[in-house]
Amino acid sequence: MRIRFHKLAAVVVLIGFAAWMATGEFSSVGSVAANKAKAAEVEQAKAPDANKPKVAEAEPKPPLRTVAVVTPPRKTYARAIRISGLTEADKRAVLGARVAGVIDKLPVKQGQHVKTGDLVMMLAAEEKISMVDNAKQLVVQRQAELDAALRLMKTGNLPKLQLDTARSNLTSAQSLLKTAQALLERNEVRAPFDGVIDRVPVELGSSIMEGGEVATILKLDPVIARGEVSERDLGYLKLGDKANVRLVSGQTVEGTVRYISRDASSATRTFRVEVAIPNGDGSVPAGMTAEIALNAQPTDAVLLPRSVVTLGDKGDLGIRAVGKDNKVAFFPIDLVDDTPTGLVLGGIPADARIIVAGQELVKEGDVVNPVEADQATIRKLLGEATAGTQ
Repeated sequence: MRIRFHKLAAVVVLIGFAAWMATGEFSSVGSVAANKAKAAEVEQAKAPDANKPKVAEAEPKPPLRTVAVVTPPRKTYARAIRISGLTEADKRAVLGARVAGVIDKLPVKQGQHVKTGDLVMMLAAEEKISMVDNAKQLVVQRQAELDAALRLMKTGNLPKLQLDTARSNLTSAQSLLKTAQALLERNEVRAPFDGVIDRVPVELGSSIMEGGEVATILKLDPVIARGEVSERDLGYLKLGDKANVRLVSGQTVEGTVRYISRDASSATRTFRVEVAIPNGDGSVPAGMTAEIALNAQPTDAVLLPRSVVTLGDKGDLGIRAVGKDNKVAFFPIDLVDDTPTGLVLGGIPADARIIVAGQELVKEGDVVNPVEADQATIRKLLGEATAGTQ
């Protein structure tokens, strides 16, 4: 009976286990674990990896700077070199007494025009005049003696030695006459050239020492405007070039370059230039301050406002322009002229689009957005005459 009971219990347990397996509870437990593991993997895949470096997002590029450009018309301009100077006489001479004496004649006055050889001053010279008269008489006497000796020589009544003596005496008398006349001429002072008497520091009847100043004479036709040009400008000048000279009085006259020095001043490294100005009426005085505008050889250039000129990286004066690749370039300028309406500049390429607004906000190599300047801006910058040619 006991054995049957154990067998029956074992059968019951086996049937219960089989029934539990049939319900699927075991497999669902494994599925839940698997699902949880998959969910964890998905969560981990979605989460950013803390060990990996974060990639920085690309910063947006700044917009290109917009600048106003213009391509001005090109013309041939006469290069103007402006220098400061002053006027001076073509010739200036301080006349002095050649011997001491008392002034006997003084026929000139300040401001008087004289011709070459006109008497300016004469000293009293009674004794010298007497010496000349005596020398003349002696020459006449010696000439008569020589003539008599020649007649006697022809008749054979005079030795040849006496004839030679007579000739020697005549030559000596003639030499004495020339000396007396030279001494008398030293009493006179005459004008060495046509001009105007500028100063007479002596008076009639006063005594004067040898070498003392008698008068100052100036030749003012032509009058000379003198100035100094730099080493850079020297090569643009040549003799015969025209020049305009504006005096400090406001008078403007025209002249011609007559002299260009080839020896620079050791102090300033500049070269002297002289401009001859016709002055037949004497209206241009000597010693007046003047501005000399030398019109040198023509050159190809453009007219631009002063505001476009800027400084380059090396401190050079120039302009900024935009090339075909829209990059900013710097061009040093060659100042051809400075006019009331603007600067005439050379050394700028023909196809350069010059920046007229915004040039101080960009630098060489920058890529910009160039925009053609409107007509109003062009008129304002280049003037009505230039804008009309656009």
